[in-house]
Amino acid sequence: MASRLFLKVNRLAFALSQNIFKTPVQHLSSEVRKVTLIPGDGIGPEISAAVQEIFAAAKVPVEWDTVDVTPVKGPDGKFRLPQKVFESMAETKCGLKGPLATPVGKGHQSLNLALRKAFSLYANVRPCKSIVGYETPYEDVNLVTIRENTEGEYSGIEHIIVDGVVQSIKLITEAASLRVAEYAFEYARKNSRATVTAVHKANIMKMSDGLFLRCCREVAERNRDIKFKESYLDTVCLNMVQDPSQFDVLVMPNLYGDILSDLCAGLIGGLGVTPSGNIGEEGAIFESVHGTAPDIAGLDMANPTALLLSAVMMLRHMGLMDFAANIENSVLSVIKEGKYLTKDLGGNSKCSEYTKEICSRL
Repeated sequence: MASRLFLKVNRLAFALSQNIFKTPVQHLSSEVRKVTLIPGDGIGPEISAAVQEIFAAAKVPVEWDTVDVTPVKGPDGKFRLPQKVFESMAETKCGLKGPLATPVGKGHQSLNLALRKAFSLYANVRPCKSIVGYETPYEDVNLVTIRENTEGEYSGIEHIIVDGVVQSIKLITEAASLRVAEYAFEYARKNSRATVTAVHKANIMKMSDGLFLRCCREVAERNRDIKFKESYLDTVCLNMVQDPSQFDVLVMPNLYGDILSDLCAGLIGGLGVTPSGNIGEEGAIFESVHGTAPDIAGLDMANPTALLLSAVMMLRHMGLMDFAANIENSVLSVIKEGKYLTKDLGGNSKCSEYTKEICSRL
């Protein structure tokens, strides 16, 4: 009974935040929305500036609140996110983030992980769709991975039992599993997708993955308008590289999602063209998931496509559908034409030239 009540409340909150109910939406609203911008490290500031330039050209009603997330050392010697990012996100509830680098060494927490935990960003959503004009060995890829973002092996619960033996605890809870499963079915319904596949290894991890799978089955029973499938992680990987067109929406625990979402990005050309969004109960952060590329930082060689397509996801999340479609169509038309592409996209243009060409088509 308690879990059913949790589902109903969570589902209602999700619907209200995602505009699932068909309330009138002013797609070309002149109301200015404030968005937290985290430029990031390496090429982050360059690609963030490109997004800002394109948004300005498209006259998107967004005001940027730029924040620096360089870790601050606390009295205990540990590095933490600065207070400014919490204050900004508390106000805007929506953020766009460039790539972040986490220094290697003791006392440095992954900043990406810290952001997800700080704002309860429980669902990572990555659409992977083939881009016309950017050829890969695969055609007509069109799928979405939805990854539980708060627990699993990434809970950070590990310790030394004896010298040479480390134990890492995989945390799976009913509440988190139900929440992400419910999100996956609502996402499928809202985006006119037909099938949700639960990815798991419940044949081996009978208790942890078994719980995740049971939660997915329970939610599937309440959403019979969406077809439900379940498949082992290794089987999905095999079938994915053979024929990705057989998949639609996939939902899975944290570690599996980290691996499989990158695999799917590879099908469409890599992380440089793959958007990503982290959805939570207290806000949403959209991001580029590629690295900081410090070797080309400041050389006007960066490719802003991933961050720009993530910004398009953000606009749809905000209900600014027409602005999202306008920018997305402009980006895709430039890539399809192939005259103004950055080096990693197969061209010789600079980041500024690619950005200018997109702006000219808005």
